[in-house]
Amino acid sequence: MRAQRSDAQRNYARILAVAEREVAAHGAEVSFQQIARAAGAGSATVRRHFPSRRALLDAVFRERVEALTGRAAELAGAEDARAALLDWLAALVEYAASARGMAVTLMRDEAGVGQEQPCDHVTDAGEPLLKRAIDAGALSAGVTSADLLTLVTGIVLATERNPDPAAEAERLLTLAVRGISPQPHDTQEGRP
Repeated sequence: MRAQRSDAQRNYARILAVAEREVAAHGAEVSFQQIARAAGAGSATVRRHFPSRRALLDAVFRERVEALTGRAAELAGAEDARAALLDWLAALVEYAASARGMAVTLMRDEAGVGQEQPCDHVTDAGEPLLKRAIDAGALSAGVTSADLLTLVTGIVLATERNPDPAAEAERLLTLAVRGISPQPHDTQEGRP
């Protein structure tokens, strides 16, 4: 029994590594068959480890989602609540724009309602930053973490095929931030 478990773990790790490369190259639409071919496995083996596209994408981007939640925790005690929230949003845009397909993972999957989703982890992580920014008067009280995640996801999806998606996504985030959290000292150049 033990040998099967370690074989299954090796298969999972190998398929996940191939899936990471294939998603990076072809985006979230990459087929299970393509991943199976590249991994030297059958489609049924891939589906046994990842029963849905969503499960595959969640696994591919798990480390990035964990890094984003960790970054939010680091920023939670920062003195400047607005700057902390904007730093976290910039990190979110950078991570999502530099990893093709991640924006799809950050979208709420209505079929998975009631199940843990990466977007839940990200919105939960951003909640303390958002609350502090609202309490400091740096953000309108009606803005939610889900709103910000939707904004970032939309920006990243819109810029995914741009020659420099990360730079374009950052530029658009800067424009959006000026709209949701304007500051008198904001300029046309640089970050918000």
